[in-house]
Amino acid sequence: MALNVEFAVSTWLWTSPFSTQTISLFPKIKSYGYDAVEIPVEDPALIDIQIVKKALADNGLKPIICGAFGPSRDLTHEDPTFHKTCFDYLDSCFEIASELGAGFVAGPMYSAVGKARLVSPEQKKIEWNRAVTNLRKVCHQARQFGLELAIETLNRFETDLINTAEELMQLINDINEPEAKAILDGFHMNIEEPSIEHAIQTVGNKLIHVQVSENYRGTPGTGQTNWAAWKRGLEGINYQGTISIESFTPEVKELAGAVCIWKPLVPSQDGFAEEGLKFLKSWAAE
Repeated sequence: MALNVEFAVSTWLWTSPFSTQTISLFPKIKSYGYDAVEIPVEDPALIDIQIVKKALADNGLKPIICGAFGPSRDLTHEDPTFHKTCFDYLDSCFEIASELGAGFVAGPMYSAVGKARLVSPEQKKIEWNRAVTNLRKVCHQARQFGLELAIETLNRFETDLINTAEELMQLINDINEPEAKAILDGFHMNIEEPSIEHAIQTVGNKLIHVQVSENYRGTPGTGQTNWAAWKRGLEGINYQGTISIESFTPEVKELAGAVCIWKPLVPSQDGFAEEGLKFLKSWAAE
């Protein structure tokens, strides 16, 4: 059975941070056959919303907005000034998403990426409760813009809070707000989930976005990912959202260092985008 989905690619495949000038990638992305473009918002001040909006329309691309959560954006931090920084940043992301016509903002917004430590059960509970309390506030912020949150699990090397679909659903249930939804990223799932199909079923109708690359963050179809399990899982929940390729370029040193990509994964980033989409379209149509 064919999947009824659309396809996107993250501009992180080529560059970082996203700025107004990054719209120069849009014609190429469209020419490969993508329906949407994933825009990672690292610094909202770099983005002229109206210019980006026109470029999306000119190229017939839909927007997907993702957040970037460095050390200063941490809703589990003991210092509330970090929470304020994160609230203000997410407000800017919501403004961008709303103006561009995106339905949600995605990302691991509960904690700073890279905050991975062995902590006591008592400390874990304190930080979990902070994440729940603060993400409730973020849900209320999103509601003002008519948006949802796509909350992402990360692998154990990038966070100690939410690593699996089961933990993500516990968080979403504890938040208990209608805006709290889920994104699943295949790279992290390949590390953390015993069964991709079961993880997708666990999230079920809360799943509003999917990101994929290979197990080594390379081109879809060239690695060890169990694509048959992905297909069964997404068919089983009748997923009809977007499937987005997310990987990174080693050319931007700060980004490459953050995601531990020390060498090129492919001969060309353009080839990654083009060949990855060909594989995904063939896989979805089977």
